[in-house]
Amino acid sequence: MARKRLIQAINDALHEEMARDPKVILFGEDVEISMFGDTAGLHERFGPDRVRNTPISEASLTGMAVGAATSGYRVVLHMMFANFIYTGFDAIANQMAKLRLMTGGQIELPITIVAGYGGGRSTAAQHSDTPYPLLMNLGGLNVAVPATPRDAKGLMKTAIRGRDPTVFLEAGGRGGESGEVPDEEYLTPFGEAAVGREGTDVTIVAIGSMVRPAMRAAKQLDGQGISAEVLDCRTLVPLDEDGILRSVAKTGRLVVVDEARDRCSAASHIAAVVAERGFASLAAPIRRLTVPDTAMPYAPAAEKHLLPNPEKIVVAVSALMAGSAN
Repeated sequence: MARKRLIQAINDALHEEMARDPKVILFGEDVEISMFGDTAGLHERFGPDRVRNTPISEASLTGMAVGAATSGYRVVLHMMFANFIYTGFDAIANQMAKLRLMTGGQIELPITIVAGYGGGRSTAAQHSDTPYPLLMNLGGLNVAVPATPRDAKGLMKTAIRGRDPTVFLEAGGRGGESGEVPDEEYLTPFGEAAVGREGTDVTIVAIGSMVRPAMRAAKQLDGQGISAEVLDCRTLVPLDEDGILRSVAKTGRLVVVDEARDRCSAASHIAAVVAERGFASLAAPIRRLTVPDTAMPYAPAAEKHLLPNPEKIVVAVSALMAGSAN
């Protein structure tokens, strides 16, 4: 088992899947030069017929993806930044998410949209959104948010081999982080959360980029005598509701950490699921730790101020524990 960067793990998955299946094609913005590093070497290895740069026209890209998928290809569409999903949203929301239903299952859309999301890189408001709540609401897309190199590779392979469209979101600023990746072939299943750390006093559900600060916070809380269980969602659609409920049944408390803006966030949906299905397990109110309802600023200090971090998580958990003890 080797240690690899998250971006390297994604790149390995793309190389392996394109070698495995000649119907896998890749196109998108700057995929040949690979600005993020996740598509490095693919153009040289597989050629322009399967790896192709495109103009900056997201409405065209998403429409091309639908057309190619209905023609029998497995499409990987790299949109660079998640904000660019907005400008390609018509084909995503009205075609990708609906055509299988509208054709009675006659059309399958094996499309994987790849995009980097979130803050922490000072890429300013039009390049720093976390738009997975919007995608979760469509009803016909899978949404993957890997937090580790191991899961990034496994979820990418699962997405490419799937029969339905998946939006695969790479957390901004996470590409350089390292982790162990198995040498053998493996797939990471959709809809199964991972327990990053076991605990008994409080469940911290973390999404994508928030897993690392949640793990750090759990270590700090351990020094305060608070045993925190950290649950990594891995996918938001499908969401492992049963896994979350099992953890909350054990700990009795829930804090959800989410880089999306507060209103209608993934954290809000997870909190609603637990309130509806696991209310009897709760010993304290659910806490959500999210980003304020504002655009992400360019200035590094201002950006840092808005994002959840280990210190904010520790404060939230400590307040929850103190409140439930009164």
